[in-house]
Amino acid sequence: MHSFDKLAEDTPPAGPYQIPASFSIKSWAEEDRPREKLMAKGRAALTDAELMAILLGSGTAKLSAVDVAKLVLAATGNDLNELARLSIKDLMRHKGIGEAKAITIVAALELGRRRKETAAAERVTITCSTDIYNLIRPNLQDLPHEEFWVILLNRANVVMRKQSISSGGVAGTVADPKMIFKLALEQLASSIILVHNHPSGNRNPSAADIALTRKLKEGGLYMDLPVLDHLIYTDRGYYSFADEGIL
Repeated sequence: MHSFDKLAEDTPPAGPYQIPASFSIKSWAEEDRPREKLMAKGRAALTDAELMAILLGSGTAKLSAVDVAKLVLAATGNDLNELARLSIKDLMRHKGIGEAKAITIVAALELGRRRKETAAAERVTITCSTDIYNLIRPNLQDLPHEEFWVILLNRANVVMRKQSISSGGVAGTVADPKMIFKLALEQLASSIILVHNHPSGNRNPSAADIALTRKLKEGGLYMDLPVLDHLIYTDRGYYSFADEGIL
């Protein structure tokens, strides 16, 4: 027969949950803590999870900030591009991610995107479809909806400007030829390139894409404003009307 006194002795005292030392970053060796590691070894020495842990600042009662970051990254296949597509609500579905932490992550990724956009805005000469893809990528990457853009070029095929023409839903967007040619004529462009994205990842043009391209090509010929290419952008690659010989 068990002794109640003995059971009482074996039962831990009631009180708040004690965080195991292994879960707390403060218990780690100083050189392994993300902030200290960054200061001592530089930002390149940190893993994606460690960098994200610095943004989070703290974890949960049972998980360190690094553990929380690893779980979020694992859910996106450790793909930062997939992480960038997550909304604040998507991030908040993960344990240990509240609204403030989700906003911090989204803001950090947006700064990274804008940095790419700033770099791409430097004077660029278009020589092939890959140049177009690299130029427009910062503007269309990770978008959940369709957008239609036009790139204006001078006689040397140097980019004068890139401009969003329209923004729509997941299934499509409307591009008004009058707006496109008005912009090009106002900026005294010598030629134009059309770009729109397919959020689905399907690179193939639809019947509407082909019809619009033909219409704009014909209009450009009348105004001595040739359409050099129409690029269908996806995060995993692109389709070039010029490369496929159907422009």
